[in-house]
Amino acid sequence: MGTQQKQVNKNIVNDGIIKNISESIHGISFGTVTITVHNSKIVQIEVSQKSRFDDVWTVQEGGGI
Repeated sequence: MGTQQKQVNKNIVNDGIIKNISESIHGISFGTVTITVHNSKIVQIEVSQKSRFDDVWTVQEGGGI
């Protein structure tokens, strides 16, 4: 019974991590999701979002640098 309880707790944590990663990916259009692993365990999820303006500005319209 002790082994089964450990397995259940492990799955709950993993499901939460998977949900967090999924939400992070679906929450951005451009960027990176970095997953940090320590001792074979996910310990951190970092999201960097980028904004792109390629379709909005052109040199002919006076946009850009």
